[in-house]
Order: sequence, then structure tokens, then C-alpha cells
Amino acid sequence: MSNLPSLDLIIPCFNPPLGWEHIIIGTFQKIERSMEGVPLKIILVNDGSSTGVTPEKFKILRESNLPIEIVSYTKNQGKGYALRQGAIEADSDFQIFTDVDFPYTIPSIIAIYNSLKSGNDVALGTRKADYYQTVPFVRRLISKFLRWVLKSVLKLPITDTQCGLKGFNQKGKQVFLQTTINRFLFDLEFVKMVTQKNLNLKVDPVNVKLRPDVVFSKMNYKVLMGESINFARLFFRN
Repeated sequence: MSNLPSLDLIIPCFNPPLGWEHIIIGTFQKIERSMEGVPLKIILVNDGSSTGVTPEKFKILRESNLPIEIVSYTKNQGKGYALRQGAIEADSDFQIFTDVDFPYTIPSIIAIYNSLKSGNDVALGTRKADYYQTVPFVRRLISKFLRWVLKSVLKLPITDTQCGLKGFNQKGKQVFLQTTINRFLFDLEFVKMVTQKNLNLKVDPVNVKLRPDVVFSKMNYKVLMGESINFARLFFRN
């Protein structure tokens, strides 16, 4: 029996790319080899996908002998909601969440785990400045504007709130479950909460890298407009 802290990988899934089930299987096997001795489990949350997710895909995952738990519901609720459902089911020492295509490198996932193992309550993936050279123009503008607002207006110590690779221990998980935003700005809400001094959480920004072959999804401008309301709520919240 391993003495190393156990880890749940929480993976939200909404209309995933072709072959997503094999991406999960192949990447998990690589993570297992790289984190030998760490008890690992995947919690996959199907967030009301209308395409790409079928009972046959779930069967492939279950028959691959992966340690996997699947949460599935029919109506799309948003990434924040999906991750909270996954966190509710999680029972390992640590939880790390990322996307279904595993856009971050395996060393980045290991770095988040090691940060938690060293005693931090929350480990927040942070992308370096060269990240902007790899993203589409509109996404780059929005990301830079958001970073400016977080640093200059909200005065947050963490400016890369939207990095899709984060982890927490059980103490950090309890704060994560208190988030209320269902879609993409749950990240900002979570970072704003955990950096409050009265919570006495150990929060560690961890440098992470995207895979060089990662493909960025198209931005949903309808969702983006809806998130502007959530941004205003966060801006005026104490």
C-alpha cells in the first residue's frame, strides 16, 4: 500500500473532440508511469454533451481498466458546475482538474501535485508570458485585459486566474465547493476566495506549460456576454 497522498483527476466533458476517450486512456497511462506509487483515479463529468459522448464511449473507458468514476447528466450547466459535481464525488487526499484533451504537459500536472504534497492547500497553474504567443488574437486580447483588471483594479496577487490546471487538498476543496458561478468565471471566483487573508490558506502559484500541439476551442461569444454579468458580480462583491 502506498504512503503517497492519493489523487483524483477531475475532468469536465462537454461536446468533446473526436477520439477523446482514447486521449483520456493514453494520457492517464502516461501519468501513471510518471507518478509511480501515487494512488490515482479519474472522475469524468459529462456536462450535458449533445455530441461526441455515447454509452459506447463510456464502455470503452470502463473496459480499459482505468480507475474511473463517471458522472453524467443531460442538461449542460457549465464548467464550474461540472467541476463542483466532480469534487463532491472526489474522496482522495488531493484533487486536480484539467480539460478533457489534457492541454497541459504531464510535468505540469506533477508540479501541481508536488506543490500540494509539500503542504500547500491550493496550487494554481500559472502560464508564463510566452503563452500569449500561442493563442488566437481575440483570446489574447481578452486574457491580457483580464490580467490587467485583476492586477490593477481588483489587486489580486494572482493574475492568471483562467489557467485550466488547478489543484487543492481537502481544505481547499471545501472553499471550491462554495463557488457559485457555473461557467468559466468560476476560476476567478475561486482565486478571489482562496486569496482572502482571513481563510489562512496556503496558496501556491505554479508555473505550468501547455502542450505544443494543443488546439484552442472557438470562443462562444454568447457565453462570453453572459459571463460579463458574473464579472460585474465579482467586481462588486466584498
